[in-house]
Amino acid sequence: MEIWVDADACPVVIKNILFRAAVRWQVKTTLVANQMLNVPPSVYIQSRQVPRGFDVADTYISQHARAGDLVITADIPLAAEVLEKGIQALNPRGELYSMETIRERLTMRDMMEALRSAGIETGGPRSFDQADTRAFAGQLDKLLARYAKA
Repeated sequence: MEIWVDADACPVVIKNILFRAAVRWQVKTTLVANQMLNVPPSVYIQSRQVPRGFDVADTYISQHARAGDLVITADIPLAAEVLEKGIQALNPRGELYSMETIRERLTMRDMMEALRSAGIETGGPRSFDQADTRAFAGQLDKLLARYAKA
């Protein structure tokens, strides 16, 4: 298993959890972003800077992740794409995406985007909080424990 992180919008607290998990579980973790990232020195942690542009980091992750890997992303279309390839996808808030729910999430995302394009104020996601951090850490730990047993 390798962990791929859509790092441009990933909260720092989540990156720090991932850094600790990479070392603890000895799992290769790659952060992909369109800017330079500071990552701790470790054989298990690396970063990849991709050119700026719409979905460039997502495309990189989709092209390099393999079945059995884990992608950390809040991007619903990327999650849908990797799920189709047998790759697990986890939201930074701790939600494990599934084939059963991803179509509904895509539909909702598209509807909200259409409303915003029509000039309707839809608000954004709720603030990221400690409950999200705990949910992410717990879900990540479960996934890595399952991987370690395999």
